Amino acid sequence: MKRFYNHRDTLVTEGLDGLLRSSVGHHLCRLEGHENIHVVLRRGWDKSKVAIISGGGSGHEPAHAGFVGKGMLTAAVCGALFASPNVDAILAAILEVTGEAGCLLIVKNYTGDRLNFGLAAEQARTLGKNVELVIVADDIALGRGPHARGIAGTVLVQKIAGHLAETGSSLEEVKQAATDAIQSTASIGLALSDVNVYDVEHKTRLNDSEAELGLGIHGEPGAERISVDKLDALVNKAVDTLEKNLTDDKQIIMVNMLGAVPVLEAQAIVDALSRTAFADRIEFIIGPAPMMTSLDMYGFSLSAIPVREDLVEALKSAVEAWAWPGLAPFKGIQTRQTPALPETFSYEPSSDTYVESLITHGAKVLIDNEKDLNALDALIGDGDAGSTFAEASRVILKEIKRLPLASPQHLCETIGRLLARNAGGSSGVLLSIMFATAGQQQDWRTGLEAGLDRMHRYGGASQGDRTMLDALFPAITALQTGNLQQAAKAAREGADATRKMPARAGRAAYVPKEQLKNIPDPGAEAIARLLEGLSNFT
Repeated sequence: MKRFYNHRDTLVTEGLDGLLRSSVGHHLCRLEGHENIHVVLRRGWDKSKVAIISGGGSGHEPAHAGFVGKGMLTAAVCGALFASPNVDAILAAILEVTGEAGCLLIVKNYTGDRLNFGLAAEQARTLGKNVELVIVADDIALGRGPHARGIAGTVLVQKIAGHLAETGSSLEEVKQAATDAIQSTASIGLALSDVNVYDVEHKTRLNDSEAELGLGIHGEPGAERISVDKLDALVNKAVDTLEKNLTDDKQIIMVNMLGAVPVLEAQAIVDALSRTAFADRIEFIIGPAPMMTSLDMYGFSLSAIPVREDLVEALKSAVEAWAWPGLAPFKGIQTRQTPALPETFSYEPSSDTYVESLITHGAKVLIDNEKDLNALDALIGDGDAGSTFAEASRVILKEIKRLPLASPQHLCETIGRLLARNAGGSSGVLLSIMFATAGQQQDWRTGLEAGLDRMHRYGGASQGDRTMLDALFPAITALQTGNLQQAAKAAREGADATRKMPARAGRAAYVPKEQLKNIPDPGAEAIARLLEGLSNFT
């Protein structure tokens, strides 16, 4: 797997320094002076308030340093990748931020974290610091109990404790609120992949048809290996498992991304959540956002905490930490009625046998050339030029009985609107502009010429720039005084000429010149083949 890093041993240091240099880390600083101590702190911390410290192994970003800031964490102690920070680092953080009000350590339920944070707390107490510790064990994958893992629900506990500390509560009150939150929080994860911790020999335990329910944030095996399914089915599986561990009726749900899920899919997960039977119990939502990740694990987790006035107040309060996504009501989406748009078919259908046959034959030419044009486009672009022209042809064929075939002016205008609403790609839009403009003219020949000029103005390409205009310009010029055969000949010459043209517009402009050599522009080639087909038909 390819990744951006210099060396695994320097990645944590470089990542944290990058955070401090970034636009979201302006309010942070770090301890220095020891190579193995990575502590991120709030600048200008007021020691009169209870300090909140959390941390753990790196690789879970933005946790924990991304949650340092007013209203949340005072400091985050970062270990090596998936490894607990050492005792000295934790103790240094405690000593740096703890005043008379004391300090609360929020620790995930992993052996290394419990031991190191626990020992650091004991040492701090011998130095006169008032330190308390809570352990988060929110993962319900393997059942509640002493061995339940601490996963994304940790962030909820940090937010609740941070709010209480910021508002001036005592250490005893902050610890009690954190303890109540821990007991009330349940989380479950689901992923399509496990995690690779910068191991070039890593072999995933999941094949392409498998997903895993309840795996840990370090890639630990989950409760159940399941089949990959559609999104709704997977979300339902996670929700059903989570719901069995909830008692309160109304819930706050946090949707956490585990590192590799694109934003579009993350949003779709939330929409899928709205289609579950559990949706009626969800009153508030947090996310979707990456909060407690697992490097680039392709998955998500759901964390639930009951709707209580004190919890809602704590979770909705503003924070300085950039990674907290906020809390919002979970309800039906708001919509507005789409404004009335011009009718696609604003003219009565009319018949013209010749025009109908011509359109049908031209559409068939483009559909028959779909694969060839896609293959040609794949050499220099994204390989969909043929599909764009073919899909536009299918749309026109589907609606051909609704077209005003007897009126060239009305026909051009209608085809322009039809393409605008149904054709994909820039070529579909440009052809829509050409036909729509042509429909504004009395004579279809001058109309096409005017449409071509409009295409040039909106699209920015000119003749000689290696686009479909290199076939359209000579073809439409030939039509002004000639016939389809002459137009087809002119289009072919124009398309062939693109083989030697430099690309100054369109997607080909981003392709090295050497890769364009002797390859015609796919759009120009499509126009040439269309007109050649029409000329043979007539």
